[in-house]
Amino acid sequence: MGVRLRPGCHLVATWGIDDRFGGMTEALLHRSRAFVRLGGVRVDVVTFDLRADYPALEARLRASGDLSDGMTLSNIWDWMRENPPPDDAEAAARRAFSPLAGDPAFESVRRGERELMRIRYADDGRTVLQVDHYRSDGTLAVSDRRDARERGTAGGRVIAWCDAEGMPRRRWSTVRSLYRWWLDRLRDGRPTTLIVDSKTSARFLLGYRRKDLVTFHVVHASHRHSAGDPFRVRASRAEVFSAADGFDRIVFLTERQRADARPLLGPHARLAVIPNGRTVSSRDAATRVRSPFRGIVLATLDRRKRVEHAVQAVLGLQQPVRLDVFGDGPNRAKIERVVAQAPAAPAHVALHGHRAGASRELADASFLLLTSRSEGLPLVLVEAMAHGCLPIAYDVPYGPADIISTGSNGFLVPAGDVPALTAAIEDLLALPAERVAALRRNAVRTAGRYSDDTVTRIWAREIDRAAVERGFAPSAPARALAFRLRRGLARRWRKLPRRDGIRPSGRQAEPPRDSLTA
Repeated sequence: MGVRLRPGCHLVATWGIDDRFGGMTEALLHRSRAFVRLGGVRVDVVTFDLRADYPALEARLRASGDLSDGMTLSNIWDWMRENPPPDDAEAAARRAFSPLAGDPAFESVRRGERELMRIRYADDGRTVLQVDHYRSDGTLAVSDRRDARERGTAGGRVIAWCDAEGMPRRRWSTVRSLYRWWLDRLRDGRPTTLIVDSKTSARFLLGYRRKDLVTFHVVHASHRHSAGDPFRVRASRAEVFSAADGFDRIVFLTERQRADARPLLGPHARLAVIPNGRTVSSRDAATRVRSPFRGIVLATLDRRKRVEHAVQAVLGLQQPVRLDVFGDGPNRAKIERVVAQAPAAPAHVALHGHRAGASRELADASFLLLTSRSEGLPLVLVEAMAHGCLPIAYDVPYGPADIISTGSNGFLVPAGDVPALTAAIEDLLALPAERVAALRRNAVRTAGRYSDDTVTRIWAREIDRAAVERGFAPSAPARALAFRLRRGLARRWRKLPRRDGIRPSGRQAEPPRDSLTA
């Protein structure tokens, strides 16, 4: 059955998409596919970064199924290269304009044989001072000067959009105003639902208000600065949390995180809980034959995921357990050293790096290890349970304790306790087969609460509520009253006499019987 989503334009904003994207990007793409499939709407994913190969990335995402029919991927700088500026030249656009054509101290970024950008850096070699964007015919499309103040102009940034002759036609003094102007062009006056997933994009779109526009920001990870201080917000989220009414909804993935965030956001902030949805596997996932000695990790190899804990826990076992680790990142060398320096043991750890479609391995794994420092609601937990793969996870904020019931559908372990993680694996291996089968059935049943249909219906409800609160749509009581009024008028209309012999239904009235002829 379909889901009624608010008609109009549906935009999903994220800063950029990495080749080896993680949970947040996977979640927003999956949600967008569900909107298209179940809600029958078109979803446009928009990005703001300087990535040079978006056409090739889009082709790969379509080939892998991550980007489905009914979805598009648009980058602001590609859009400005491909579209001409308005004909009405602005005199203000000509101020503080100096393209990099004659400046040798720049980096050239190419897309195949074509020069796409020229980037000028500060003396430290890292700080970007200017980016010029070029069209496919080699003409200058956009010049983004970030050090205008240093060259004697008012303001610190000048973004000039140029015509085919390289003459500025429109300018912006802040990137925030440019981003909002671009989204206005994409909206084209239509009723719009904007979901902002990345915290970077949220800072620029905070307070973006237009007629018939409702805005949501999804908090995909913990907002806490540290696990021990629930009242201190991470610096990257401070601006949004200090002005939460700048969005129509701040969306959390779990009820526990919303409750923790409420004192920080105030009683009037409009908060919602909408988990990430997943495709629920077939019912035979719980009964699938698999080796009890195979474990799996699906994670980025970085400090927050601390995958070395999972490796240490398995290497501490005295049983022939195999742990397959899928993922890559800056901590890979550290984890390789942990594996190489471990004493001889029956257990074995294999690092496979990043592999597209690695989640399919969950169907053959007996258990999943999750050792993060913090989370939102890890997609991998729901996905593992949907495949009948039992999660063994650190009890961190947020997510694991919201979905795992120890001894029923998985195991929770005190955060950071490697020996306890080892003991939990041993406990699972010691269980009789019928008990393990019951855990797998419960895990699959739990995952069903996060089905795409269920989650998309929650989204539809919250979007409608936000539109009603903003006055863009009638409330449910108002719609019910309008329906009763229309029904009452229709009944009265049908009772009215008509002189022309035509009933209100449109059927010709029957003539008197004495006028019939044989």
